[in-house]
Amino acid sequence: MEDLRNIINPLCTFFVLGMLLQFASAKTHYHGFVIQATPVKRLCKTHNTITVNGMYPGPTLEVNNGDTLVVKVTNKARYNVTYSLEGTLWWHAHSSWLRATVYGALIIRPRLGESYPFPKPKRETPILLGEWWDANPIDVVRQATRTGAAPNVSNAYTINGQPGDLYNCSKKDTIVVPVNSGETNLLRVINSALNQQLFFKIANHKLRVVGADASYVKPFTTSVIMLGPGQTTDVLITANRPPAKYYIAARAYASAQGAPFDNTTTTAILEYETAPCLAKCTSTKPVMPSLPAFNNTATATAFTKSLRSPRKVEVPTEIDENLFITVGLGLNNCPRGARRRNCQGPNGTRFTASMNNISFVLPSNFSLLQAHQQGIPGVFTTDFPANPPRKFDYTGNVSRSLWQPARGTKVHRLKYGARVQIVLQGTSIFTAENHPIHLHGYDFYILAEGFGNFNPKRDTPKFNLIDPPQRNTASVPVGGWTVIRFVADNPGVWLLHCHLDVHITWGLAMAFLVENGVGELQTLQTPPADLPIC
Repeated sequence: MEDLRNIINPLCTFFVLGMLLQFASAKTHYHGFVIQATPVKRLCKTHNTITVNGMYPGPTLEVNNGDTLVVKVTNKARYNVTYSLEGTLWWHAHSSWLRATVYGALIIRPRLGESYPFPKPKRETPILLGEWWDANPIDVVRQATRTGAAPNVSNAYTINGQPGDLYNCSKKDTIVVPVNSGETNLLRVINSALNQQLFFKIANHKLRVVGADASYVKPFTTSVIMLGPGQTTDVLITANRPPAKYYIAARAYASAQGAPFDNTTTTAILEYETAPCLAKCTSTKPVMPSLPAFNNTATATAFTKSLRSPRKVEVPTEIDENLFITVGLGLNNCPRGARRRNCQGPNGTRFTASMNNISFVLPSNFSLLQAHQQGIPGVFTTDFPANPPRKFDYTGNVSRSLWQPARGTKVHRLKYGARVQIVLQGTSIFTAENHPIHLHGYDFYILAEGFGNFNPKRDTPKFNLIDPPQRNTASVPVGGWTVIRFVADNPGVWLLHCHLDVHITWGLAMAFLVENGVGELQTLQTPPADLPIC
């Protein structure tokens, strides 16, 4: 939760008052996180990897709806860290590329005495999809920042921290998910990868989708799901196949034409514990699913368009703030006097990214929230535009004059209670790409998505105002648009950004400053008196 973000300096300890998940608290859960370097061996090599409590991925936090979560964090690593509790189903580091290894599942079950809106599963298993570099991820992004080029792609994908059978030196540690014939289990699938959307599939088994981004959805059945970084999907799987071993697999959905990506496949094993399997499965090779092609946009789109809320929801129908925000990449010309080694992007340029032609610059000395709350001048300005400075053919052949965005730390001010609509419009500057856009501090309704340029006369009638899905991360289709709505009822400063970390490094972000309302419940809380200053 972004209002709790504070820089943690080495050897500094503080409390994250993590989540009041509903208005009343049933229990308070206390956890201790120690950020430390730990030897982790993957792909035949050992790296000194930043972990939480020596675990990769980090510990799973399990609570019930209504509980309060308190996490005491001690940083013994050599990097500064910030924390963000994303939605309700995972936590991760939020500084540089530390979240490549510093992340874990956050499971919130129904209140005590209440139940899921589907039959109780026999077992629940978190499935955390990740990326692994055969290098220090911080060094990878620092090299890209120095050179202006795209960072090296990962060397492997992982499931619960393990690459799986298809990678060198990995087979003996492949994750095994046990099932018994006839039982229905809940898999909580989380895309914890830094820079890659992923297709996910289990050989010969159907997936019954029941939740996304910690909101229930109208159940539907599919053979494959697609998740962008930061997105979560809850699926029920029934063990109704012949007892055997079946691969659980994930590979890239890579929509940027010609861009390099990690074209490998991570696997875990769904293993039947039923007697016939125990007798014969030891020597039997698991069944491999047929995953979609890496550029199968039709499958990705079919999945996102299948998501619906379980029932009619209260979507804002009158709009106070109507924003049109372009999202996309760019190329900066090499600065005068810069060396060639610092301009290794296409044709001697440096990669950049922007929203509404503003490349976001993260403040260096004060957080946005601190500057807002304490009235510190010079940290940000409130002139982020509600529309692109220039209209153009967003998904067509864009003039090179628009490839270099301005730089700035700009926020857009919202009154408390404002009913907000945002059209997120992808661009084809340099290349079109699917962007997972995440809003801190809020869930929102996704009303529609489409390809090409958004046309209000043509596309507004397509809006789903009855049962749109509620999420915290929206996939903006490659060369297309997505429309979201929410009510600005959470005061503070909230980042809107692409959850491909390379893109936020380049500036694909902005922030909303939501003003206080009336009374204590509509007012941003002051930091606790005992909050350590590091």
